[in-house]
Amino acid sequence: MQKRVAAIHDISCFGKCSLTVALPVLSAAGIETPIIPTAVLSTHTGGFSGYTFRDLTDDILPVAEHWQKSDIAVDAVYTGYLGSKEQVGIVMQAVDKIRKPGGFLLVDPAMADHGKLYGGFPADFPLEMKKLCEMADIITPNITEAAMMLGLPYCEGSYTKDYINELMDGLTEMTSADIVLTGVYYDDKTLGAVCQKDGVRTFVASERINAFYHGTGDLFASSLTGALMNGKTLIESVEIAVDFTCVCIRRTFDMHPEMTYAVAFEDEIPYYLKKLGRC
Repeated sequence: MQKRVAAIHDISCFGKCSLTVALPVLSAAGIETPIIPTAVLSTHTGGFSGYTFRDLTDDILPVAEHWQKSDIAVDAVYTGYLGSKEQVGIVMQAVDKIRKPGGFLLVDPAMADHGKLYGGFPADFPLEMKKLCEMADIITPNITEAAMMLGLPYCEGSYTKDYINELMDGLTEMTSADIVLTGVYYDDKTLGAVCQKDGVRTFVASERINAFYHGTGDLFASSLTGALMNGKTLIESVEIAVDFTCVCIRRTFDMHPEMTYAVAFEDEIPYYLKKLGRC
């Protein structure tokens, strides 16, 4: 049977993030990907001003309830950008209605980067997102998101191992989920993620490219989810996601060094499928 993952994210009409990344990546990985949009924005919130925002809070539970009544259930739920604090509790209810017994919940707490919350989020939003991470099976915060949920100071990279371990220790106390802390680098040559499963921590790294593109966190979490649904272990999935994200950043940097709004992942989908063993 084809695996099915519900993606609960916003739709940014321009900018290649959230659902416009999750849908093509998961679909290419052979995963049926029904969606529950949390909001519709004209562009993503990073680097753009004056963007439109349509709140879809009132639609989330009715969609989940309709699925439940129609006997539509999913093997996993993958959540990303949520449009408001109110949506956190609503999404938690929706997960319980649509997830099959034994299915996992992967939470990408997409709300902040570089020490700052994304536009439109109140200062206490991380405390609400923390609740969703507490019920998750896998979480993929970046450094900023981890620090904010834990109430710890944000530090600029390069990072010390003591600081990363402090974040990982705090996340371990916060949730029983497997942890994938992204955006970790100890020098100017490598960049990757620290993965923790069953108490064992592993740093998975690839080339660090001197460029920043919005949407790389969504690309990483989506490719991680696709790998997990293809039967890869967590550490194998992290290795695939780190490698694939790096390859896409390199292509973007080489082809469009002036493009900052998104990462050019489309032409590297065949590379991702080879890593999954699908071609």
